[in-house]
Amino acid sequence: MIKIKVPATTANMGPGFDAIGMALNLYNEVEIETLNEGVQIVWDNPELELPLEQNMVYTSMMHAFEKYDFKCKGVKIRIKSCNIPLSRGLGSSASSIVAGIVGANEIMGKVMSYDDIVDMATELEGHPDNVVPAITGGMVVSIYDGGKVTYSKIDVPKEIRFAVMIPGFKVSTEKARGVMPESYGKSDCVFNISRVAMLVNAMNKGELDKLRVCFEDKIHQPYRKNLITGMDEIFEEAKKLGSIGEFISGSGSTLIAVVKTDNEGFEESMRKYLSEIDGNWEIKMLETDYSGVSI
Repeated sequence: MIKIKVPATTANMGPGFDAIGMALNLYNEVEIETLNEGVQIVWDNPELELPLEQNMVYTSMMHAFEKYDFKCKGVKIRIKSCNIPLSRGLGSSASSIVAGIVGANEIMGKVMSYDDIVDMATELEGHPDNVVPAITGGMVVSIYDGGKVTYSKIDVPKEIRFAVMIPGFKVSTEKARGVMPESYGKSDCVFNISRVAMLVNAMNKGELDKLRVCFEDKIHQPYRKNLITGMDEIFEEAKKLGSIGEFISGSGSTLIAVVKTDNEGFEESMRKYLSEIDGNWEIKMLETDYSGVSI
């Protein structure tokens, strides 16, 4: 039996649209074993069950088998633990894609290299910002060009953690991309380029005092915030409680505030605030996962 654990991811992180992502210590777990024939999908939580053609662990596995011309007689997939919420901007699809490809690679006798897995996962996901950190762990900047991914890890200061605020409502990636403009002015592009460059350097050097300006963005957040009721007010409250930066996680609907580890009162105060507003919000205090997918 193959046991696979894949971390949640947050992408974009403000100005790093489709280029930067980070793994978080929240996990989905899958168990895979070969059978003599047929396909069995077992969900430990039946409420989350999806049709076979929508199960991205299965479809990603079949894609890998087909690409490598591998004949698998049968397979059993057990979705053991599904802690990453669906359609909330925390990489639920990326985690499933990674689990399927990694599981297939184990069954095929590890014929795929690390980079092969990264490239295939990116091909299936469409962009690398979620799948790469799910595989590698840590905070990663990635470039996807000609079907190949070039990526580099970014140091994350040990002095920060992430207040992950998850609402009861979903925002689909398709809808979130649909509200964005087709083109941008030069000043907006310069605004983002300068901030994403500063974000990488400030993280690497542990310059926490610079992070707030680094998370500013004019490419996607000004347009997507209209899909997330109360975002501005939540970010303002987080700032009052001592956060050092805030951003939309992926395409939403999850919001993240960056908090110093010594800000011990943030979680309780923020939970109280969220309980008093619409949206059925919950908060999880998470840290960077540095290992990525594990087998």
